Amino acid sequence: MDIARLFAGVLKNDRSEFDALVNRCHRQAYNVAYRLTGNHADADDLTQETFLRAYRFFDRYNRSMPFENWLYRIMSRVFIDELRKKPKHRIQSIDQPINIGSGSEREMLLEIPDYDSNPENALLTDQLDEVLQTALNSLPEEFRIAVILADIEGMSYEEIAESMSCSLGTVRSRLHRGRKLLRSRLTPPSDMAARS
Repeated sequence: MDIARLFAGVLKNDRSEFDALVNRCHRQAYNVAYRLTGNHADADDLTQETFLRAYRFFDRYNRSMPFENWLYRIMSRVFIDELRKKPKHRIQSIDQPINIGSGSEREMLLEIPDYDSNPENALLTDQLDEVLQTALNSLPEEFRIAVILADIEGMSYEEIAESMSCSLGTVRSRLHRGRKLLRSRLTPPSDMAARS
């Protein structure tokens, strides 16, 4: 038997299996990516890079384990790698002039469009989703990933532990702390004062 022909057959079978798995979980993977990144463009990039890495290392996928768990482990690593690459941002008030050269005459003010005043955009924007996404984005990434996998994707603690390559105790701790932080960020200050 020709080894090259046998190898090509194995690759074709792997490609078919991979395509079927991707078709089954693509939407769910994109949703997790969106929750991690907070915007559609970065979610598209994260999903694409995750599937590229998954395909590249598909020969290492243990078929006895759920594909989604393996995929989310890859996604969380890609997400954290991308966060590490990004430079730290310097925060500046939008009311503060930007220096574009030497001398005071070389300053300019930013003009930021107000998209909220557009009725069409206001209708299209889901306010609750925005508030939730902002609160999720404010969580440290390991808490955010744990909360998204548990509370949005409905994964078990064991599945999350495998996806995040950590112990069950660590998952429980991250979920507890992440949920507590998320709750505090979603609770209006007046409600928190009333509870005290």
